[in-house]
Amino acid sequence: MSKSLKRVRRALEEAGVTVEVLEMSDGTRTAADAAQAAGCELDQIAKSIIFRDETNGEAVLFVTAGGNLVDAAKASAVAGVPLGKADAGLIRTQTGFAIGGVSPVGHLSPIRAWYDPRLQDFNVVYAAAGTPRHIFAIAPQTLVDLAGAEAADFTG
Repeated sequence: MSKSLKRVRRALEEAGVTVEVLEMSDGTRTAADAAQAAGCELDQIAKSIIFRDETNGEAVLFVTAGGNLVDAAKASAVAGVPLGKADAGLIRTQTGFAIGGVSPVGHLSPIRAWYDPRLQDFNVVYAAAGTPRHIFAIAPQTLVDLAGAEAADFTG
């Protein structure tokens, strides 16, 4: 089992949340792939999108419904700082995850986070579990509470 997957499992267990982590043989690198593998609606996929805070170089997290795109200008307004593209190195260093498997929970370092209110329209959403092949089902409110995310309008 990968270190990233173990870290996500540990974060969930330490929070007292029991979930089943699903391994998808076809992979879940994209929201569409994850939705197809999980047999759910595209918007039930909680995508973790990372930007770089241009004022301090730290990563910031936007958790959005699978069918929505993060609008960079709106995201910057929500964060209150200019945001830029986060490269793979920053993402790996701050979150501990590789692109395609970034989980909203279990990060190596604390991260500022916001979430797309569209996720609240479902009883269950699916999020990456630290690898491009693993996801877990969870109640949306539980997920955003664990991620420490605030509701915001940042999609376009």
